[in-house]
Amino acid sequence: MWSSHTAYNGIRNNKENVTENNDKKIPTLGVTSAISTALPKPSDLLKTSELEEALKPFDVFETEQELNQRMVILGKLYSLVKQWIKEVSISRNMPESVAENVGGKIYTFGSYRLGVHNKGADIDALCVAPRHIYRIDFFSSFYELLKKQPEVTDLRAVEEAFVPVIKMNFDGIEIDMLFARLLLKEIPDSMDLRDDLLLKNLDQKCVRSLNGCRVTDEILRLVPNIDNFRLALRAIKLWAKRHGIYSNALGYLGGVSWAMLVARTCQLYPNAAAATLWKWPQPVLLKQPSNVNLGFTVWDPRVNIQDRYHLMPIITPAYPQQNSTFNVSASTRQIMMEEFKLGLQLTDDIILNKQTWDKLFEPPLFFMKYKHFIVLLVSAESAEEHLEWCGLVESKFRLLIEGMKLEARHVKRKQLYQYLSPSLLKRERKTSVKSQTNGTECKKRLSDQIGNDGENPNKKMRLSEELHT
Repeated sequence: MWSSHTAYNGIRNNKENVTENNDKKIPTLGVTSAISTALPKPSDLLKTSELEEALKPFDVFETEQELNQRMVILGKLYSLVKQWIKEVSISRNMPESVAENVGGKIYTFGSYRLGVHNKGADIDALCVAPRHIYRIDFFSSFYELLKKQPEVTDLRAVEEAFVPVIKMNFDGIEIDMLFARLLLKEIPDSMDLRDDLLLKNLDQKCVRSLNGCRVTDEILRLVPNIDNFRLALRAIKLWAKRHGIYSNALGYLGGVSWAMLVARTCQLYPNAAAATLWKWPQPVLLKQPSNVNLGFTVWDPRVNIQDRYHLMPIITPAYPQQNSTFNVSASTRQIMMEEFKLGLQLTDDIILNKQTWDKLFEPPLFFMKYKHFIVLLVSAESAEEHLEWCGLVESKFRLLIEGMKLEARHVKRKQLYQYLSPSLLKRERKTSVKSQTNGTECKKRLSDQIGNDGENPNKKMRLSEELHT
């Protein structure tokens, strides 16, 4: 893969708009010139049409009716946000005529905003509020307002997350809703979140919440042909999921990382058809880093030592730039590289009419490939606790394969002697006896139960079990 320093060195060597190459002007898209500006051949267009048909059985496209339902849901959410902000504003002694116009807005990001979501996929949304509305309001009064809506089920707040979120099912669609408070009196409907100065003096949680929208909008702005980008990304996401390498938590690539890889490929081949965009380039930046200095940490291996150890850096295009693949480990990178090679070989065969696109989306024989497996069973008292527990286990699971071994066993108290020193158990046994009794009463109980030294040893065992269960 590319070294951490190569990307930044490459930036300094590029002109801003056009690069001279063999006395011909080749457009610069991103941080380097395009590799090829060749137009697609008729065979490329045919393969692209075949790819689109091959994707349809996998429910990667929604009908017009399903798309309209999402618009209706987002419209209802927007109305709720406006209502909530107005009510909170009035409760803080703002005149109703003023509260009516302070605004507030819903933005979308992620796969829905990129236009590559599957049927039934969730929607990532961001609630942006003016400066007199706080995060605590979002997780209290707005949460209570959502509770009252008949369309809302499975409502839960994850306030302590790295990026705080309210999760819900709204009329059959899963919604992950973030919150950001801007230091503005009003939030107009025309607000463009790409303005870096909006981040000035914001707290980290608001910046992280805004980052999803800002990155998504930059990706769409930086690709030369959005339709080609979307079709290629749909295919690549499906391929990655079918081959088990689509998960940021497990150390692979998440949705935004795949989107940036496809976007970079589109920059390198701006006129290529979607079927041609299966060539895998080394991951690079989509654009020059913004020269903004608002105090937020950005990915830069020249400054941050820990950034030099990232194995597969794919850097977000919006300030503050971050590595979207910091979870990638040596083993997950190796697995992905193997899949890339196999995918490239198969794609070459497809282009040569030796295979068809559906072959690319066949899942591998995972359980035949390996001899040893890790099985983790996760259980909890409630569905809400189960979701939280599963999330925690999944986020740590990738660490179990980096030269470490974890073995969890259910052990009864009487088996602890196999793992703990006798002196520790003896000391705790004495402490336990003293704490559960009140002097002579305990001694009398022990005397009644244990009897003489010649008592049956089985009875002593029963006593021990009684005292420590």
